Amino acid sequence: MSGYVRTAMLMAAMTALFMGIGYLLGAQTGLVIAFIAAFCMNIFAYWNSGSIVLRMYRAREVDENSAASLYGMVRQLAVNAELPMPKVYIIDNPQPNAFATGRNPQNAAVAATTGLLERLSREEIAGVMAHELAHIKNHDTLIMTITATLAGAISMLANFAMFFGHGNDRENRMGIVGVLALSILAPLAAALVQMAISRSREYEADRIGAEICQRPEWLASALEQIADAAQRIDNMDAENNPATAHMFIINPLHARSVDSLFSTHPSTQERVRRLRAMVRAGVQGGVRA
Repeated sequence: MSGYVRTAMLMAAMTALFMGIGYLLGAQTGLVIAFIAAFCMNIFAYWNSGSIVLRMYRAREVDENSAASLYGMVRQLAVNAELPMPKVYIIDNPQPNAFATGRNPQNAAVAATTGLLERLSREEIAGVMAHELAHIKNHDTLIMTITATLAGAISMLANFAMFFGHGNDRENRMGIVGVLALSILAPLAAALVQMAISRSREYEADRIGAEICQRPEWLASALEQIADAAQRIDNMDAENNPATAHMFIINPLHARSVDSLFSTHPSTQERVRRLRAMVRAGVQGGVRA
């Protein structure tokens, strides 16, 4: 089964979960309302996926005048990847991290934190940016944004169930125990689907990103540096918006957080192992300065 087919099935599962919650809360009426809500949210996420998360993290757009080194690097990597030049953003945050967003390669953006630019070498930053361009090339950015939208909606609906779901016995026969179970299990199920989607997309983005920058070791070293820093440096914006955590190259949620138990990212050690296997296989070259 291809990664795209698997991802499509997982996205369908998340939509079905959202609709199922609506049915359990309000029978046929709830199902119809949940279906309409899911459809509208997906349409909204499609047209606004390039700006929702950027606004959430107060990212500022830069150009070749305000951030010449980063902008020039992304431009050369985009040429290597045969992609249109994406918009480039910087996020004022001490935790080194990055993500890409946008509904398609023609409307895409990459964002790097100030922590990434300050703590990593130029080669490691190039590896990270190549990884994010790989997400754009694979159209993962739209998938990840819609997944975050649906996961957030599922959590919101589950909270709604906690407070209001047991108030109408004619429409909802779950009872208080069923409502409590739903309010706990539904967000966990959504997190598991996010994790499954992210795992398949991250491994593929690592592989293609290594090919774009032509130095797998750059990305492998960057992943180790970012993962180590993420254990020590909090990203409070991400902590306040955990449904967006899967968009980052490394899980931005702190290791002490309960959310780390449900990380949407595959093992950093396994990602690094695969990249260094590419080094041994002879994938070399380099991005021009």
